[in-house]
Amino acid sequence: MATTRRRGPARGGLPPAALACLLIAAAIALGVWVQFGERQSQDTVHAVGGTSPDRVDVRASVQRVDAAGRELVLRVLVTPRGKLAEAGGVSPTEDLTLQTSTSTRGDLSFEAHGRIATKDLPVTLTGGSITDYPFDSYDAAIEFSAVQGGERVPVHMTLTNADALFSARVETAEEGGAVFADVALGRSDSVLVFAVFMMIAMWALAVSVLTGAWFLVTGRKGLTWPALGWMAATLFALAAFRNTAPGSPPIGSLLDYAAFLWAEIVVALCLVTVVVTGFRAERRTPEGE
Repeated sequence: MATTRRRGPARGGLPPAALACLLIAAAIALGVWVQFGERQSQDTVHAVGGTSPDRVDVRASVQRVDAAGRELVLRVLVTPRGKLAEAGGVSPTEDLTLQTSTSTRGDLSFEAHGRIATKDLPVTLTGGSITDYPFDSYDAAIEFSAVQGGERVPVHMTLTNADALFSARVETAEEGGAVFADVALGRSDSVLVFAVFMMIAMWALAVSVLTGAWFLVTGRKGLTWPALGWMAATLFALAAFRNTAPGSPPIGSLLDYAAFLWAEIVVALCLVTVVVTGFRAERRTPEGE
């Protein structure tokens, strides 16, 4: 008589708990690596301009990018140096005018012997469209030249990006004491990853509801109230989930046409179909059965 042997656990393989820990550790390491890369990008300082001791230093930082309003807010701190300054750069010795590009709303003027304060400048964005979210990109032209006491003085500019929702690629140039920066703005890696995850999750929820509806309809289950509640909750949860998209993109963006609108249509049709077929099945069921 043949005897059967019980097979023990496979040797050489990792236990499920250890495998889960490794996957969690890998996910955390990947997230930290992406965050470190974005932090490095935000800490990057783009410098352009002369190094003359008698110059005007301009420290500019992109504080906020408003894609819907097609402008960015540039925070500017002007500091005269050498013979152009008093009290270590707190005030200019003569009237100082900082001229900007045509995409910036107005020049900056500072009176002689007056304290210089930080100012915010709106800069117009060109190119791109917010309806391409999350793959939209924009351009901004930044230019600074300085005139003090009726004479052109050299400018040295440093430019940084403080908006975590956008990454910036900067090309700088200098000509005749004026400095130029062409800034290309795109969504940061974290925004791209989260937006793509949202689209995948929306389709996954829609397919899940579609699968459940198919079993209910083909099995003639009638009005199954827990399933109907789950479908109705998914219909409204998708809208709330969509509104959590970073950057608050308007309705009509690529995110909507690629996932959200289709997911809402699929869930709504499944809900109506299950109700109609379930109502018919309930009507056909004999009383007392």
